[in-house]
Amino acid sequence: MKNLQEQERPDMLEEERSIFNARLQRRSFLQYAGAGAAGIALIAAGCKKDRHEVPMTGVTLDFKDDFGVLNYAYALEQLEAAFYIQVASNPPSTFSPAEKTYFQDIQFHEIAHREFLKKALGTAAIGGLEVNFSSINFTDRTSVLNAAKAFEDLGVAAYNGAGVRIKSDTYLTLAGKIVSVEARHAAYIRDLISNGSFADLTSLTALNAVDANGLDAQLAPDKVLAIAGTYIKTKVNVINL
Repeated sequence: MKNLQEQERPDMLEEERSIFNARLQRRSFLQYAGAGAAGIALIAAGCKKDRHEVPMTGVTLDFKDDFGVLNYAYALEQLEAAFYIQVASNPPSTFSPAEKTYFQDIQFHEIAHREFLKKALGTAAIGGLEVNFSSINFTDRTSVLNAAKAFEDLGVAAYNGAGVRIKSDTYLTLAGKIVSVEARHAAYIRDLISNGSFADLTSLTALNAVDANGLDAQLAPDKVLAIAGTYIKTKVNVINL
């Protein structure tokens, strides 16, 4: 697969498109990769080159401001992108051609989310995370689908739970656009496992996908990171939560 930057085209960067309005298909990735020059510039303008780094090993998520929340989202998108890249590169043999195609599309979405947040954060971005997928059998359809379901349900709950911590309307809007795409993924994965279960009340992470009020689940960052930590080798420090 080509590097994300190699797939970008200058003409795309000239148009201010919403990167999250495209349909779930490969050409969506090229729209996402453009990322909207104006949106990137707006966010990156707030990133300071002299931003203080906390002297800890691993990476540190400092929730004292919006950059901490964006880095939190960036960490989760790194994890999801790594998972889907591995699935798309060598999917289970029992996947249908259509399923292989859709998992490739989801892969492109997650890479685009990851790269969008990385560019938005600029020099304030945390480093790359090392993942641990030893508990997932990537040759087994059930194992892959269950892991995908867990990641997507967790991602939706994470964005929902982090929204209250975002002070900037611009950042909150962007988070809303990302979480809506993650929810589309979650619904698709759930229906692959059991048709019609796209909004049922069970999941691997003991989250209710939708509650009695018709609202998606939400989790605070500390609970999300405790669950995600199973799949992350890099030490993630959390301060000012």
